[in-house]
Amino acid sequence: MNEALPDVPEVRVVGLPQLTSGFDLVERLDLPMHLKVHGPLEPMGGEQLAKLAENINLKGRGGAGFPFHKKLRSVAEAAIKRGVRPVVVVNGSEDEPACRKDTVLINRAPHLILDGALLAAEALGARTLVVGVTRESTQRSMEAALAERGLSNGRRSALRARVQRNPVRMVTGAAASLIRSIDGGPAIPPGRKVSASQNGVGGAPTLLSNAETFAQLAIAARIGPERYGNTGLYDEPGTVMLTVSGAVARPMVIEVPTGVPLRYVLQLAGAPPVPQGVLTGGYHGKWIDAATVNEAIVSRNSLDAVGGSLGAGAILPISQDTCPLGESLMVAKWLAEESAGQCGPCYLGLPAAARGMEDILNGGGPAALEALKQVAKNVKRRGACSHPDGSAMFLESTIKAFTDDLAAHVLGNGCGRPVEGVLPLFEGGKTPTGIPGGAEAEESGPSRQKIYVDWTLCRGHGLCADILPEVFELGADGFPTVAQAQVPRYAEAKALRAVRRCPALALRLEESAPRDNGQSRNLPVLSQGRGRRALGR
Repeated sequence: MNEALPDVPEVRVVGLPQLTSGFDLVERLDLPMHLKVHGPLEPMGGEQLAKLAENINLKGRGGAGFPFHKKLRSVAEAAIKRGVRPVVVVNGSEDEPACRKDTVLINRAPHLILDGALLAAEALGARTLVVGVTRESTQRSMEAALAERGLSNGRRSALRARVQRNPVRMVTGAAASLIRSIDGGPAIPPGRKVSASQNGVGGAPTLLSNAETFAQLAIAARIGPERYGNTGLYDEPGTVMLTVSGAVARPMVIEVPTGVPLRYVLQLAGAPPVPQGVLTGGYHGKWIDAATVNEAIVSRNSLDAVGGSLGAGAILPISQDTCPLGESLMVAKWLAEESAGQCGPCYLGLPAAARGMEDILNGGGPAALEALKQVAKNVKRRGACSHPDGSAMFLESTIKAFTDDLAAHVLGNGCGRPVEGVLPLFEGGKTPTGIPGGAEAEESGPSRQKIYVDWTLCRGHGLCADILPEVFELGADGFPTVAQAQVPRYAEAKALRAVRRCPALALRLEESAPRDNGQSRNLPVLSQGRGRRALGR
């Protein structure tokens, strides 16, 4: 399947609507309708606005969850200290295939987002406002909203406001990527990490936050912290926008108060009564199992406590009838393709991780599992943005959540379930175009060779681990930790090189016997660049 979600899927609400007020009246709230539904909004001073955000415990809704009041105060202090005007940036770059809540808000309630952004801009004395988007629909809606307010990028404008359109890429949504593109550069992270609050657009202190965050700020400024706190949990008041897709009858964006049971949200979308697992937080998130779903409630703290993640609000259940490792492999390949291609641990490590996951499914055994764990560990905290970290977290969570299936693939003949492609991935239904730095299609598939270590000859030189890290890892004693292992098909040339270069001549290669006596495999080989036909559909 892998069907892409529409820009604006079905929208539902549990309880009284806040962000989605007026959605039952019109498809898009223009400025007059916005004012009828929400009423006027009075400006606030900087410290007053910061206290409001602190009182409602407002945290960024883009995934990181950083306290908004701390960011606001940091920008204000930096601007005063340097004597420069700060910049306000709305991040509406929602480029994960499983997320649509910000896209829905920009398309249907753009003025609510602008309310929060303009509140912050006036409180900070900013003279520049930029809204970052990646979709044609969000660009049209936000540009129309700016025009309805008489805002433009003209040099004589008291507040210069414009929309920055970037390509649809996972890394585009990173704060550093958006700032770089606003300054005229490519929409990829720079090689060094800088704080936007200190040195953002044009080198000025920049308040950058997610579209929903600004919309929540606008709601709280209108109704006050006490009334805002009457909805949801005491320590996480208000509502949350979620995108529910995956194995559901009705993919939707839903506004719910914090504290609502997660299983109730899944029921509304028509998820299986007992899902095999639920991916929380999207493709940089974490899996939780069916038993945990019954314990979880919709809140950042609750999902963290049960091993999940609220992240950017994406919730994706899968049924008992699909192979969870195969579904995760398709996501892993997509994550590898989304690398900006400039950090080695990311553009080399993520394809290696995807190949490692495929090797597990193709019978690579315990050595393949250990290799995948090592690759995931090695890519973390070594990139210019959070993409490698989030991707590694997803892979590690997959291994941890589906231990029975993992054992079936690593130690047996697989779980016996097909790969349905229930997790939305590719825009317009497109299939992957190939992993950067990865193997060609003919290089994937079941292993054809096995490599052996002759312990009577091995002297622990360690060259095998340098040449063939997919198979060999050195133990504390300096010797390989495996005596024999299947060689991934894409690594056969490296295996031959390792055999030829071993100083002690302690390695040998042998052709593997056909698996299952030539019978068909229960899991299709998911080769790069293949579409539905490769999945047997």
